[in-house]
Amino acid sequence: MRRGFKALSERIAEDHRRAIGLALDEPLDPERLAQHLSVTVWRPEDVPGLPQKSLFQLVEKDSDNWSAVTLQVGLSRLTIVNSAHSPTRQRSSIAHELAHLILAHSPSRIDVSEQGYLVLSSFEGEEEEEANWLSGVLLVPRGGLIRAFRKQQDHWALAEHFGVSLQLLEWRLRMTGVVRQAKREAVRRHNRLSYLKN
Repeated sequence: MRRGFKALSERIAEDHRRAIGLALDEPLDPERLAQHLSVTVWRPEDVPGLPQKSLFQLVEKDSDNWSAVTLQVGLSRLTIVNSAHSPTRQRSSIAHELAHLILAHSPSRIDVSEQGYLVLSSFEGEEEEEANWLSGVLLVPRGGLIRAFRKQQDHWALAEHFGVSLQLLEWRLRMTGVVRQAKREAVRRHNRLSYLKN
């Protein structure tokens, strides 16, 4: 990732949360952020006129082969997310698609459907890495994770609080160093109390 991108991601997350009136330690609903960014979010079941056979293909037969896709029709943008996936995975997939849009990534390949819709797909490695990182930060920003971790250190409870998978929560804990920081703070508090008692 480019130099300074991780710090930039935290600022981007803070700005977007502020814009929708959300504190850093509150759970982010990616669909609310999508609405703020003028992006419509659908599931395959919402697509008008989608044949039953295609719906079956998307959400049952091939559900493991895709997570979300973003279409652009003129100036309008539409993200379709896989309804067969768990709610936490859907939230992560939507956040990932929004991250590409927020970062103004240009896909290396753009497909055009029979109806003339542009399907933004196939981002390059660095852009995928950036979208993965930013989507995690949007859902679990470092500042919010610190606040939440001070109140509740159970990983399952934290994942549930932020509305993300345990895997994503633990990845953010590792990447942010929040656990180490909390331990250092606890040691300093303990030492301060011991000093005051003596």
